[in-house]
Amino acid sequence: MGLYTGKGDSGTSALFESNKRLSKNSTVFDALGTLDELNSYLGLCKVQSRADSFRVGSRKVSHIVHELQDDLFIIQAELAGADKSISKQKVEKLEKIIEQIDSKLPPINTFFISGGTELSARFDFARTIARRAERKVVAVFESGYKISPDTLAYLNRFSSILYALARFANYQRGIDEDAPDYK
Repeated sequence: MGLYTGKGDSGTSALFESNKRLSKNSTVFDALGTLDELNSYLGLCKVQSRADSFRVGSRKVSHIVHELQDDLFIIQAELAGADKSISKQKVEKLEKIIEQIDSKLPPINTFFISGGTELSARFDFARTIARRAERKVVAVFESGYKISPDTLAYLNRFSSILYALARFANYQRGIDEDAPDYK
């Protein structure tokens, strides 16, 4: 098997253990594609966070991002029909990391304009992709696909950790967050 099979040339594809072919434009493939986009973009965040060598406690931010990427593969497998899903422990682990980052940052009193540092802006951009991915997965769930409650909760926390990491990247560089002036 090479880099292509030719099976999808007619605009259809199949999920795990299914002989039924679906349109590549279906909600499930839209969600899978958005999760893939998020995972790919997180690769850029990981590379840059590796260069900046930031840590949350004893853990390198690049290692945290790698774990997030790994977890996205679990979610994609679940959506594609594999017997996999995110565990409640993974949701709780994500919450602990968010709380650990948040405890080091000033309180949030307003929205912030993205772009304090390049890494912060990348995490903010990844956050917007994560929110879109969450909406797409919810649409798949609402269309009748079985998706675990922990996977849905994890996706809801996913954008929160990216927001925390964006703020943390600015904080680590001593960059103040700019609020919109609404003028």
